[in-house]
Amino acid sequence: MKSDRNKATARRASAWTPWRTRIALYALLIVMVLPFVMPLWWLVSASFKPASEIFRNPPSVFPENPTIEGYVQAFTLAPLAQQYGNSLYIAALVTIGTVLVSACAGYAFARIRFRGANVLFFIILAGLMIPAEVTIVPLFRMASEVGMLDTHWPLILIPVFGGPSVLCTFIMRQFFLGLPTELEEAARLDGLGVFGTLRRVAFPLAGPAIASVAILSFLKSWNLYLEPLVFLKSQDLFTLPLALTQYDDGYQNVLWTAQLAATTTAVVPLLIVFLFAQRHFVEGLARTGMKG
Repeated sequence: MKSDRNKATARRASAWTPWRTRIALYALLIVMVLPFVMPLWWLVSASFKPASEIFRNPPSVFPENPTIEGYVQAFTLAPLAQQYGNSLYIAALVTIGTVLVSACAGYAFARIRFRGANVLFFIILAGLMIPAEVTIVPLFRMASEVGMLDTHWPLILIPVFGGPSVLCTFIMRQFFLGLPTELEEAARLDGLGVFGTLRRVAFPLAGPAIASVAILSFLKSWNLYLEPLVFLKSQDLFTLPLALTQYDDGYQNVLWTAQLAATTTAVVPLLIVFLFAQRHFVEGLARTGMKG
């Protein structure tokens, strides 16, 4: 009887163990995520606070006297709506262009055999180690010579054909290396050439990798600051990262309510998009593998 009771106790203890482990894991994750969530929560909460309440010590978690005055100032003191549209359409064009260029380049490096392909690929990857600050001066000179200063063209062409697309090309190449070659051989038997195989076979199967490339390129373009600062002069052409630096009273005193409200409008939509697309993003990176 005693042994039976011991066995029953052991079974109950083993049944409770997964729940205890799960609860402990969730508690640990909550503690770890707090340093990342609290700054974002403070940003959103402070955007609804009056200036006198933003820097109160100790700070309040929720606004005691909520107001939308900061959002009104954000859109009236500067052409924020137009600047928001600038960032949106530039990021959309960059995303489409990067997906097309990186897909073609990645497929070429993965499937087309030519002399020096690996050497050329590693030279291109070496571009990831060159910071943007090193190349910004020659790019400025080139844009000046062709009359692209104070236009959006450098903000579109540089990310599509420059350093940011290198990582996207690597992701697409790794994905295409993992595709079965039998699919492409069957396409060639049907009379498809290289571009036909890419368009009708490889590209439709590359959904997860394309989702990862699209998210990376969109976020990169949306957050560009150095390039707009160098190439743009007119306030109507500013993108959001550059526009967020313009909220002051003319005496270098920051208008914090307008600044925080404008920053919230720039950050929260991206966070929502990423939360909905994170499954495709993670799946795309996981399926690229490390083959090759």
